[in-house]
Amino acid sequence: MTRKNATTIKDIAQQLKMAPSTVSRALRGSHDINPATRLLVQQVAADLHYTPNPIALSLKEKRSKIIGVVVPEIANNFCAATIAGIEDYAYRKGYHVMIFQSHEEYEREVANVRLLASRRIDGLIISLANNTRRFDHLEEMDTPVVMFDRVYEGLGGPRVVVNDHEGAFRGVEHLLERGCRKIAILSMAPWLSTSQKRLQGYRDALEQYNIPVREEWIVQSCETEAPIEQLFTSGADQPDALFFSMERLAIMSLQVLKKLGLRIPEEVALAGFSDNPASELFSPALTTIRQPTFEIGRQAAELLIAQIDGIATDNQVVQLSTILDVQASSLRNG
Repeated sequence: MTRKNATTIKDIAQQLKMAPSTVSRALRGSHDINPATRLLVQQVAADLHYTPNPIALSLKEKRSKIIGVVVPEIANNFCAATIAGIEDYAYRKGYHVMIFQSHEEYEREVANVRLLASRRIDGLIISLANNTRRFDHLEEMDTPVVMFDRVYEGLGGPRVVVNDHEGAFRGVEHLLERGCRKIAILSMAPWLSTSQKRLQGYRDALEQYNIPVREEWIVQSCETEAPIEQLFTSGADQPDALFFSMERLAIMSLQVLKKLGLRIPEEVALAGFSDNPASELFSPALTTIRQPTFEIGRQAAELLIAQIDGIATDNQVVQLSTILDVQASSLRNG
């Protein structure tokens, strides 16, 4: 169907014998329209294949109806699933989404944010790159910003996170309950909020079980296999478990342990954060702390659009729970 023959609000109004203004408010989800009427209008609009004209909306509302999204890496399962949640909610609210990736580089993140700002987006959703330690590019934004997962606490503003401390605590506690007593933790950049909270959960779980924290077994900024391999080749005392703070580290751990001929979980148990659906297909299947990725994205989009509409508080924080998914990689005899 071409645009000149596309269904309009007037067509829907004529079919329902309603005022076009009533149809327009119902399609926007206005709360002054009876829920049954809203549902009826939306159903007829769907049957007639109605889609809003983004140019007309932009002119009328002085908005672009475009949301910018910047993530570390689209190929990452976590980012891909959160983007799906963002797009799902944004589309239903009449917004388009422009997606950029930083590839974990601060300079590229800054360039992406500034390019999006120049395109007159209505708001920005962002998860910070590993190397981001300055935040001028976010502080200078004159449109609403919502952060998710990796957030900058000092900026304020709405954000969507999971309970990283609780997730890490439960994962390490599970390893302790399976008899592990020499647990190392692998994480990325130590200045990231997620790394800090997950490390604290690890420390608190060990403390609760009266296990001393060994600083040499806290491996931060782990970018290659070398520091993981060093844990098992530098001395007689080796970890009997690895807790990883992100998916990439889980895969690296599997590769290192298999290369060294160490049996999982009999000699080294594995558990940690991962949102890869293929985790259950690894050999052995990985015990993971799973995050509600789609819901994180959906909630971020909802917070942003509420900010755009002026109906949200400036510092609202949505914190979601994680799920411990126990698989073979940690099921050693306790």
